[in-house]
Amino acid sequence: MHKFFTYCLLTVIGLFSISFPGHGANNPGASEELNIKEFILEHLADNYEWQIVSNGERHLAIPLPVILYSEASGWHLFSSARFQHGKSGYKNFHLASEGRYKGKIMETDSAGNESRPLDLSLTRNATSLLFSSLLLIIIVMAVARSMKRNPLKAGKGFVGMMEMFIMSIHDEVIKPSIGKDYERYAPYLLTVFFFIFTNNLLGLIPIFPGGANVTGNIAVTLVLAAATFLVVNLTGTKEYYKDILWPDVPTWLKVPIPLMPVIEIVGTLTKPFALMIRLFANIMAGHSIVLGLTMLIFVTVSLGTAVNASMTALSVIFTVFIDFVELLIAYIQAYVFTLLSAVFIGQARPEPHVKHQAALETNKPD
Repeated sequence: MHKFFTYCLLTVIGLFSISFPGHGANNPGASEELNIKEFILEHLADNYEWQIVSNGERHLAIPLPVILYSEASGWHLFSSARFQHGKSGYKNFHLASEGRYKGKIMETDSAGNESRPLDLSLTRNATSLLFSSLLLIIIVMAVARSMKRNPLKAGKGFVGMMEMFIMSIHDEVIKPSIGKDYERYAPYLLTVFFFIFTNNLLGLIPIFPGGANVTGNIAVTLVLAAATFLVVNLTGTKEYYKDILWPDVPTWLKVPIPLMPVIEIVGTLTKPFALMIRLFANIMAGHSIVLGLTMLIFVTVSLGTAVNASMTALSVIFTVFIDFVELLIAYIQAYVFTLLSAVFIGQARPEPHVKHQAALETNKPD
């Protein structure tokens, strides 16, 4: 156990030492110049390149394709290397250094006016999404092929672990939450679970091909929540819509002012909103805490060697601890999103005879 813990500490130190810019003891003024808020937000935000190593002067990054459409000059396709480290820009395009669109590509016309072109670039988050999706497809196909060869034999190793995840979500979440016709929704819910879980794990790896803040991006969680919203409301039964538009409450709550129907309709919107915010906030908070703890090393540089060494050790210990907690949170957030999606789908498919039977039992005399 002692060797394992030591290995974890050395690994984290090594990873963070090559993943963050060099603000060290050789630069006493670095901590004064380092803007912690700016630094953390920059690493959480999306980017047009995938940084591998940076020591403050030399940078190694993978440039990504920039795809733009300008009303003045049409389509443009070029490498993001045009904007890397000191380069002013390419043609009429440049990266905004401040304002609402800071870090985004802007276009300057002949009169000097700036505008935002249609940006379809493959950013770090978009590239990570493609990578994680491809990785997930390869893993699932390999596991399915292995299980197909020996359908009656329990899987071992990685295949056995995947089978455990699949069966636990299928039997303990999807089936009891949805009930009848649960098999119809199992592919979607299993895909959502493994997609979120995979991206959560990749986000914890500070070096390529990890480190992208995919599930901590509200645009990604919005799309996932919108997908659940569409599945719930496009496959809901007549009983579901009856409960929304004409709920079983006293008439004065429905006519002449449709108070309860309005509340029910708002409820259909707050459910996916809660899914979106819960996943986004938890993943974003976890990444922020890890980055904040790491910054203790650079903030205490000017306080002396003894203070900096002790805070460095404390920072590494707490960072390792939070990383292990984040591993658990990566699973919990994928599980909770899948569970709530399954519950919402189940609520949209009430069975009339079950409701009728429950009403009879309620009114049954003792």
